[in-house]
Amino acid sequence: MPAVFPSRLRPLLQLSLMLSLSASPLLMPVSWADEAARRSYQVPAGSLSAALTRFAGLAGVNLSVDPALVSGRSSNGLSGEYGVEEGFARLLAGSGLQLQPVGEQAYILMPAPEGSSLQLAPTSILGANDETGGDVYAGGQVARRGSQGLLGSRDFMETPFSMTTYTSEAVKNQQARTLGDLIASDPSVRATNPAGGRYEQFTIRGFSLFNSDVAYNGLYGVLPTYTIDMEMADRVDILKGPTQLINGISPRGSVGGGINVVPKRATDKPITSLTANYASNNQIGGAVDVGRRFGEDNQFGLRFNGVKQSGDTEWDHQSVDRDMAVLGLDFRGERLRLSTDVGRTERDTDAPQERVQVGANARVPSASEVRHNYAQPWSKARTKDTFGTVNAEFDVNDSTLLYGGVGVRKSNHDFLRHAVAVTNDKGDFSVQPRDFTRDENVRTATAGVRNWFHTGPVSHEINLAASYFYMDFENGGARYAASPSNLYNPVETPTPVRPTRQDPEVYTENRFSGVALADTMGFFDDRLLLTLGARWQRVKVDDWSDDVKGDTAYDEEKVSPSGGILFKATDKLSLYANYMEGLSQGKIAPSTSVNEDEIFPPFISRQVEVGAKYDAGSFGLTAAVFRIKQPAYETNAVTRVFGPNGKRQNDGVELTVFGEPLQGFRLLGGVMYIDSELTHTTNGTFDGNRAPATPKFNVNLGAEWDVPNVQGLTLTGRGIYSSSQYLDQSNDKQIDAWERFDVGARYAFKVDEKNITLRANIENVADKRYWSSAGASDDSEPGLTLSTPRTYLLSATVDF
Repeated sequence: MPAVFPSRLRPLLQLSLMLSLSASPLLMPVSWADEAARRSYQVPAGSLSAALTRFAGLAGVNLSVDPALVSGRSSNGLSGEYGVEEGFARLLAGSGLQLQPVGEQAYILMPAPEGSSLQLAPTSILGANDETGGDVYAGGQVARRGSQGLLGSRDFMETPFSMTTYTSEAVKNQQARTLGDLIASDPSVRATNPAGGRYEQFTIRGFSLFNSDVAYNGLYGVLPTYTIDMEMADRVDILKGPTQLINGISPRGSVGGGINVVPKRATDKPITSLTANYASNNQIGGAVDVGRRFGEDNQFGLRFNGVKQSGDTEWDHQSVDRDMAVLGLDFRGERLRLSTDVGRTERDTDAPQERVQVGANARVPSASEVRHNYAQPWSKARTKDTFGTVNAEFDVNDSTLLYGGVGVRKSNHDFLRHAVAVTNDKGDFSVQPRDFTRDENVRTATAGVRNWFHTGPVSHEINLAASYFYMDFENGGARYAASPSNLYNPVETPTPVRPTRQDPEVYTENRFSGVALADTMGFFDDRLLLTLGARWQRVKVDDWSDDVKGDTAYDEEKVSPSGGILFKATDKLSLYANYMEGLSQGKIAPSTSVNEDEIFPPFISRQVEVGAKYDAGSFGLTAAVFRIKQPAYETNAVTRVFGPNGKRQNDGVELTVFGEPLQGFRLLGGVMYIDSELTHTTNGTFDGNRAPATPKFNVNLGAEWDVPNVQGLTLTGRGIYSSSQYLDQSNDKQIDAWERFDVGARYAFKVDEKNITLRANIENVADKRYWSSAGASDDSEPGLTLSTPRTYLLSATVDF
């Protein structure tokens, strides 16, 4: 559409658009007296023209628009309860345009007077906008809207799932360097690998989630395999429960939930931010964040984030060097939106810690007596990941959106490591060095169409999407002679030189594909939302060992139905329920088992969940009751053979709180209870036992307090608790409950019109040593995770 029209044609264009809106099938008449009643609206981000047209049709009003005013402009959309004028004001925020009433249920769009600012009517969405314009909830730590793959972006009060979206502000204020640092705020998520280890791994609702299963803007397998740096994230969505309907099959088959990292984008306001940081013992580094928009109507955007940090950690002879560079480019046109992200990360860790395995004849070691790093000084982990994505959205018309994305990654990993398997009560273990290399190549794609329409009084949002994921990886390495050491008094062994045996070269190809269809229907002015959908999934895996094709390959497919229902009982209370199931890739036997690298067939996971969400404006509360079922796996303590053994059922309750209930006082956290039971085990031996590595209670609660009369000063604190956990299906070995306390402060001020923020955090302020995890109950590599010692974090950020 041209940016400028002859003035004599503009009245005709305005009349034409007014008539087309009046005849729109989306138009639903409403009484003007109903303005104060407010309605629920779902208007996706996109071109300003399309957003205004959709909102006007849903609201049942006439809007006359000069095309030259909206050409090339975009809108962040909206989701929630609004009055008509309030909704238009939200869509027009920052555009320099305003509405002018011209009669009952009729408006024209015109430029706002020079120097004026658009004032919004009071609204239930009280948060300010974040860097990318998404609605941030009161307190700024979580966002109202989160990305839900197939279903698009939705407000949490209109989502029939349990979901939390953390903002970049939360990342900055926690000084979160990796995803493992950020999840310390969530009671449903736990880290199951040492912070000073080779890789990060998590559980959600008691089930394993690997970094490979963390999506990047909705695409699996693109982010680094072992550790994900948080400086690249604008938001982090954590969705609880099986996510196969909305995101497809994840590379490692996680079923407890999913995590999606949303990349940063340039904003209309220029961004230049420099950060210097320090972490004990001697980790020093810095980060840069630069964003600019260019061209007519700021159509082109550039955002660059870079990190360099290196030095020693709190553990003996352990050091970490990390480098990250991510460039994001985007284009926002009237109907077309494009973005691409290219990144490179490198991480070198000396003496990374491993999980501690406990032999059949040994009791659980005492964590409080582990005062030194039991990893050998010569052990190392070197990872290099290069990745890129391209995403596109196109508004075919005012009710149809096409979208798609492709992603690639190439990774090279080089480890020199040793297991830590304690064999007796003295803490003795054997150091057997092992070279381990892993090269990965990933190609992934998704494409879909989203359409909005009405059938009588029922609104519909139809989503149809297809996805494809391919990954090949090759493992190899060598073993060296063993030497004795001890968990409590580590013995430094010689650097390995001559291998005693070569491991076979194992090459594996994974191909996952799927097609999903879902319809979200709105009844009673969208107060009742019903989502029904299904995904056809195919899992194909082939493997070779020393060029000999394996006999554990498989090719299976399944159609998995899912659904959710949400009822807005009041403007502040939503009630929901869902049923979700999906096909997941089979487990792979770990290096600690005698059947190492054996691939098991896919399995089905199922979840039933009911919950409630309360939005008080200044703070929010959510509650969920859930049940998840899937097969159980174990490495037999005697035979060391890894394989399935029975089923497990997790029945749980989650409560979360977030927001700013009092001015200057913010809360973030919650509690989760899980009753995890084993059934149908071999000969019923372990039936009725608790599943291993699953605490009954997780509690996380963080608070921030803005000190009165000291502008810019904020004090912070956080407590984390997990109850006891069993190590094995027999429930013979157990780790104790633990708690951790963090404190911190930040001070924001201005110098020469530059915003400066100083941050100081102390994690594990009591310097307690404990086993924070017994692995994960469905994990292929069980073992104890040692807590991180007291750690000091300091940073200074200057925003120009």
